[in-house]
Amino acid sequence: MVSSASTPATAIATERGSHAGAGLSIEVIDSVDGVREFRERWGAEATFDVSRSQDLQWLEAICLGLRHRPFLIVARRDGAMVGKLPLIAVRSLLFGKFLVSLPYVNTSGVNAVDDHVAGHLVDHAADLADKLDVRHLELRHELELSHAKLGSTLTSKVHMRLPLPKTQDELWSQFKSKVRNKVKKGDRQEFDLQWGAEGQLAGFYDVFSRTMRDLGTPVYSQELFRSILSVFGGDAELCVVRKQDRPAAVALLIHGPESTFVPSAASLHELNSTNVNDWMYWQLLKRAIERGKPVFDFGRCTPEGNTFTFKKKWGAEPEPAVWQYYVRQGNVTDVRPEGGKYDRAVDLWKKLPLPLTRLIGPSIVRGIP
Repeated sequence: MVSSASTPATAIATERGSHAGAGLSIEVIDSVDGVREFRERWGAEATFDVSRSQDLQWLEAICLGLRHRPFLIVARRDGAMVGKLPLIAVRSLLFGKFLVSLPYVNTSGVNAVDDHVAGHLVDHAADLADKLDVRHLELRHELELSHAKLGSTLTSKVHMRLPLPKTQDELWSQFKSKVRNKVKKGDRQEFDLQWGAEGQLAGFYDVFSRTMRDLGTPVYSQELFRSILSVFGGDAELCVVRKQDRPAAVALLIHGPESTFVPSAASLHELNSTNVNDWMYWQLLKRAIERGKPVFDFGRCTPEGNTFTFKKKWGAEPEPAVWQYYVRQGNVTDVRPEGGKYDRAVDLWKKLPLPLTRLIGPSIVRGIP
């Protein structure tokens, strides 16, 4: 049973009995206020894998920033929480409807104490996908979950992660001379490094939106990043590197319990000769060590591509990304850029005036799962 959209903020529907399994109950929360209330009350209990401890914050931040509807499926056994699955209903006139865990985030999906609970969470997610009449349910896992409904899988991306030593000097000594020379060249450019939150958002967005246009990709709205900074508080910060008072390279950092993650970063192509991007990433890595994080997560990329090569040179190693699907309509690659369907649109987007892409891009990209 899924709670009505008109139900108050603490909307929770409960299902018990044979379908949920002996002693197992399922709750579905379907409002941002309900997710926030649940997170504030039960957030610590709802973490079965420490690396997934921030997924409820992501659920809230993305729904607020992109104006989507959340669905948080919670499993309890004899009153104790044993599993959860955060989902977002993505709707678009251009692309259709999807149920995703979670858009923008590299890793999410089922988080449960055992396969039995995980199976029931997927059962309820598939039922919800049927009721919402979406094209597909997408679960962004790192390890494959066996379930009859999850008949399609994408493994075309990998996560790039670097174990961090205790000190900056130790990390510096691990780099090859070519990497160290690029950073040293950046040192001579007298860049201005600034950290902050919303006060740095304008500079961040100036570079980020320009880079996305040049890549042929619609840009997210400033509201998404403002929402992330607000929900994550001190665990989120913006890095802005300036050259003669002009923003030149930028990044969003999220500090989790086990890693520092950079979900969005960009630099101006015309300043590549200054090595500003390499210099900024050295600052990001140092920041993670200052925060005492054991891992730096560079994000996902395509194996052997340019981004992969960049991340690999810092010492990052690939780890699997296993995105699983319950497909109801079409194919999972229909709205993915690697499918080639939108190559002409990408080329056209690169030629559009920057102000126009900032105006219309957010309404397009919010509908892409």
